[in-house]
Amino acid sequence: MSSESAPKPMSSTEKRDVEELSAPRARIIYEVVRKQGDEELDRPPGSLFWSGLAGGITIMMSVVAEGALHSKLPANMPLRQVISDLGYSLGFVMVILGRMQLFTEQTIVTVLPNMAEPTWKKLGMTVRLWAIVFAANMICTCAAAAIIVFLHLTSHDLTAGMVEVSGALIQKAPMDVLLQAVPAGFLMASVAWIRAGVTESEFWVVFIITYAIALGGFAHVVAGSAEAFLMLFAGHVGPGQVASVILPALIGNIIGGTGLFALLAHAQVRQEI
Repeated sequence: MSSESAPKPMSSTEKRDVEELSAPRARIIYEVVRKQGDEELDRPPGSLFWSGLAGGITIMMSVVAEGALHSKLPANMPLRQVISDLGYSLGFVMVILGRMQLFTEQTIVTVLPNMAEPTWKKLGMTVRLWAIVFAANMICTCAAAAIIVFLHLTSHDLTAGMVEVSGALIQKAPMDVLLQAVPAGFLMASVAWIRAGVTESEFWVVFIITYAIALGGFAHVVAGSAEAFLMLFAGHVGPGQVASVILPALIGNIIGGTGLFALLAHAQVRQEI
């Protein structure tokens, strides 16, 4: 081969440009998520609790926005449900980009440190974080639903729209909720993973993935609890039906986020770390 056909060596500036333009490898994303998990596990319980309260009350905006679109659109409009589902992403965008605590994101973030270096201490810290965040999320979705119904913070038409869009989930059998919560858990875990590999598209990552949850009719335990509590206080269901939504959705989200996505994320880099 002649010297003229040999590739010209890249300058240091060109090498830096290649590094900056290259997508991060899976191992790099894994380490970013694991580092986030370690930081979350080290946070004081009070900080986790208040952040979880903020996440729980803010996620109600998904139900508000979806109900608002549903009530404003004509009942015979062909794509009414598809368009109203756009509102479902609002609460998630506010919670995730606002760095509030949402239980389903923690199904992967706090699990990867356990998979990388499993210890009883880390397992206990993960259970503690899950319990605090989940309890805080439930307290505030319940409180937000009660405030909307009893203090009439929304108009009659908007409340009716919120109740109507919430009815679809509450009518499902517990096993259907569990099975449909698995893909929701998988998708929510992917949000944390993808956000670790992008720097300028967080909004669209959160929006598109949570919109997919709404379009698929999948069950997200925190947003689903907001819908279930709203139906409870509006007098359409009893406490037993609320539990038959929240508990199966919780199990399904954990299976999808931890049992599937986190295991796959760890498996693809296990031999590199």
